[in-house]
Amino acid sequence: MQAANEAYYAKGDPLGAKGDFITAPEVSQMFGELIGLWLTDLWIRAGRPQDCKYVELGPGRGTLAADALRSMKQFDFAPEVYFVETSAALREMQARAVPDANFLSNVGDLPFDVPMFIIANEFFDALPIRQLIATHAGWRERVVVRDRGTKFMATPGMTAMDELVPADFRNGPSPTIYETCPAATSIMYDLAGRIAEQGGAMLIADYGYTLPGIGSTLQAVRAHEFADPFENPGEHDLTAHVNFDELGNLARMRQLHVSGPIEQGVWLKALGIDSRLQVLAAKQPERTDELSSARDRLVEATGMGSLFKILAISNPDWPIPEGFEINQSLG
Repeated sequence: MQAANEAYYAKGDPLGAKGDFITAPEVSQMFGELIGLWLTDLWIRAGRPQDCKYVELGPGRGTLAADALRSMKQFDFAPEVYFVETSAALREMQARAVPDANFLSNVGDLPFDVPMFIIANEFFDALPIRQLIATHAGWRERVVVRDRGTKFMATPGMTAMDELVPADFRNGPSPTIYETCPAATSIMYDLAGRIAEQGGAMLIADYGYTLPGIGSTLQAVRAHEFADPFENPGEHDLTAHVNFDELGNLARMRQLHVSGPIEQGVWLKALGIDSRLQVLAAKQPERTDELSSARDRLVEATGMGSLFKILAISNPDWPIPEGFEINQSLG
């Protein structure tokens, strides 16, 4: 999965109507603008620290950052920007969107001595997963082997993996699948530790599940349609659902405050997306239908509103982030 995605993202821009998929920032400027206002509110209530940094993991075209930073600048909040990105092709687009951005290849290279506001929109879903499968001989790791031509297939490996499966799922019948994402665990634990030591907050927007479960969530998308993940590797986007329960627990291990996860639609409405829609429509009445359609795609259950979740973690000495009510939590 890692090798295929590295090849895929190295080829160019996968986003938009002519690409393979579209993300929330590309649907509407309202998404990035509201994130910018959310960050600004937290910054103001934290006492306006002047040395904090804006960090985005896998920033796509840089659209979210450009929209968020534009909103933040209205309140004299203009932090230095860091993008964690490995694709040279995407870095070129990001540099055009945010010319002053600093580029890094690993989260370990981020500054160690300042508060950070970290955004991860559809970042964790692209990290490589590990799948364990129940067989008649016990639990084994699913490994990828060549089938024929450009086709690959998944098959159980030889090494016993029973001890890596949680007790609640260990007695599952063949071919039960249990997924983990070691890369997500490592990155989240590292960044949570940074926030605990340095201050700041992190916002995660992605699709995933809020309680531990079983089953494969690996999927491939090409030209906005689902494809076979094991066919033509490097030609389509490979993703898997994010385990929000684990991400939240990793932050709690670092003694951080955890907000959410809640549905994206609920969160955006709490932040005032409908008010922002009215303002934009009043300025450009000819775009009212377009803007309303974009709002619905971001908020409603028929679009991204329910599938996508929002999770925030923050330093316990900082203010509690807005938009999260206890009775809205799905965790």
